[in-house]
Amino acid sequence: MGSFTVIVGMHIMEGFLPIKWALFWVIITLPFLVFGVRELNRIVRDNPSALLLVAFAGAFTFVLSALKLPSITGSSSHPTGIGLGAILFGPYIMVVIGLIVLIFQAILLAHGGISTLGANVFSMGIIGPLASYGIYVLLIKMRVPRSAAVFVGATLGSLATYVITALQLALAHPSEVGGWYASFVKFAAVFGITQIPIAIVEGIFTVMVLNLLFKYSEQEIASLNILDRRSYCD
Repeated sequence: MGSFTVIVGMHIMEGFLPIKWALFWVIITLPFLVFGVRELNRIVRDNPSALLLVAFAGAFTFVLSALKLPSITGSSSHPTGIGLGAILFGPYIMVVIGLIVLIFQAILLAHGGISTLGANVFSMGIIGPLASYGIYVLLIKMRVPRSAAVFVGATLGSLATYVITALQLALAHPSEVGGWYASFVKFAAVFGITQIPIAIVEGIFTVMVLNLLFKYSEQEIASLNILDRRSYCD
């Protein structure tokens, strides 16, 4: 299958998904988006001071996911930035943030596309945050130091985004020999060479940024009832 060489980044580009798959991912994403809007409204209503943190999480996601780094495979990879917001607010608010970020990137940067918005939100705004938050909570319950839990959660959340993107592309463009599984291996290989080290760096950077946020926005973070000083200290 030669079509995988035209991909320019983790975001699936405009027109690269057949209409049936584009609509499928929109339908799958919509319930999460509705729940995400409700969760965002609840957070802002209960903690108005958290609005600045929400805006920061959005800016963090936008900047990191807009950084396209060349790959030796001829494609490109980039961080996702979804781990920070998922750990601060829980995963569902990131559906809304992911949607907004992806719309702006598609319109302003030609990064991704409008027709592929459902698929891109599903991978970066749903699966990535769910993985980051779920792994983070699991490690905390296992009494892993919080910095390590943040690092692993952000790193694996970033990788999960790429795995789902590779699966989405494989389902839409199965190989003539080996079907969707063969295509999945090819797409995953294209992204994986550069995405694994990028995800590790993203995990480290997320820990650093969260430490700074905790230092300068302690009250706002404490009001979220997710992070607190006693459990954060390693």
